[in-house]
Parts: sequence; structure tokens; C-alpha cells
Amino acid sequence: MSRPPRLDRISYTGRSTYLVTAATRERVKAFSNVDFGRTAERLLIDAANKSKFAVPAYCLMPDHVHFVASGLEQESDLRRFVSGWKQATGFAWSRLGHGRLWQAGYWDRLARFDEPIEEMVRYVIENPVRAKLVENSALYPLTGSV
Repeated sequence: MSRPPRLDRISYTGRSTYLVTAATRERVKAFSNVDFGRTAERLLIDAANKSKFAVPAYCLMPDHVHFVASGLEQESDLRRFVSGWKQATGFAWSRLGHGRLWQAGYWDRLARFDEPIEEMVRYVIENPVRAKLVENSALYPLTGSV
């Protein structure tokens, strides 16, 4: 699959909010392993803090990840945040004796300036319910916020 393009007219820096989706390579179900999922959560928190992003919602599905990311400062850079997190989780995955973790790139959607982020958050949190993995999103172990 080809790399999802970044939009030319968007700088991906500053105090913007995005919905990000990253898929595992060959749709490997890496996050069915809850222990590895917990590692990926910790690395997401670290990367968000380092890149100056809030993460109002995240969900690690078996073969892909959704999260909402809101820049906290003018220097917040979504590309650097996602790249650093994917690199760290990919390294952790390879140390377990597996190959590459991620497909190239990721999908993003920029929230409009007047758009409340609650819809993005709801989409992320309810993903396991839509996928019929759980009946109640509160029961899914790899969902949360930073």
C-alpha cells in the first residue's frame, strides 16, 4: 500500500488537533498482545510529552491505532511526534523478535478551527465497539487519554 500523502497547505505544526490512524505492516495483530500494547501506550505518552502534544483519546486496535493529538505549543510538530512514536514502537516490536511493525506513513484528519473535538474522541473510543471486540468501550484494555 502506498504512503498516505501529507497535505501541502498544512504545516502540521502549532496548536492544531488531528485524528491520526496508523496501520501495522501486513495488518499484523501486534496489539492483540496486551503487554506489547501497554508498551506502545507508554511510548505514546512519552512521545506526546516530548513533542508537546495532548492526546485526548487513543485506541490500540489489534492491527491499527487511532488517536487524537492536539498541539500544545506553536512548536508542536505532528510529523515529528508520529514519526518518533512509530520508530520507538517499531524498535520495541523488533526487540521481541518480530520484523517491521508499521506500514509507511499514516492517515490524518485536521480538525477545523470551529469543530469540537468530541466527535473525534468518540470515534476513537467507540472503535472497539464498532469492531465488535467489546460491548462497552470501557471494557477495552487499550483505550485511554493522556
